[in-house]
Amino acid sequence: MLERYLTAASTYAHSIDHLFILIGAIVGFWLIAAETMMFTLIFKFRAKDGRPTQYITGEEKHLKRWITIPHMLVLVCDVVIIIGAITVWYDIKQNMPVADETVRVIGQQWAWSFQQPGPDGVLDTADDIRTVGELHVKVDTTYRFELVSRDVVHSFAIPAFRLKQDALPGRTISGWFRPNRVGTYDIQCTQMCGLGHGLMAGRIIVETPAAHAAWLLRNSSPSEAPQQAAQSPANKGPTTIAEVRR
Repeated sequence: MLERYLTAASTYAHSIDHLFILIGAIVGFWLIAAETMMFTLIFKFRAKDGRPTQYITGEEKHLKRWITIPHMLVLVCDVVIIIGAITVWYDIKQNMPVADETVRVIGQQWAWSFQQPGPDGVLDTADDIRTVGELHVKVDTTYRFELVSRDVVHSFAIPAFRLKQDALPGRTISGWFRPNRVGTYDIQCTQMCGLGHGLMAGRIIVETPAAHAAWLLRNSSPSEAPQQAAQSPANKGPTTIAEVRR
């Protein structure tokens, strides 16, 4: 249902959506049930002429069950939600699949910068590509990210991936994603990190294998870019790269 209105561009986005639907359905049911019962009792036992007020302590057995039974059912629903939440959490946060590539995500006031391997596929080598505000990835590829912060607490979020992970100074936090839909998606910082927090945005560009290979070659070996671009129909125009040099 949510998929009709929200873009889901990673393999685990639907799992998170389904968990939210489950929580919404359970909580919504009990909200409607409780409000219906409350207003029914209000109108049924409202003050009327000639009828004395009835004082109820709530200790009567036939009245206690109106509290006990719903209470037990709510606890059962809580267990269902907890099981669903733990399952999704384990699949996303604990059970990290084997990565095809590794990228480094760096948060700082107030921009996201990225370091990813060049054509050799190995991070921290001479052909690494460094960009600011823009990360290029390949569709149907599992990426492991190393998230760091250079100053304060940031939060790396890609809503279309249903990905959100805090970046803490002095720590390297690992996570993963597998994009399954070609397109350009927003990157946000969802942790208040200073005056420029609202400007700390970026984008992740999910490309086909051919387009991504052309992008890698173009940005790691500029002299070969015209030839590769001419061979790749997926590239319609130039890509502007801002490079962070250490």
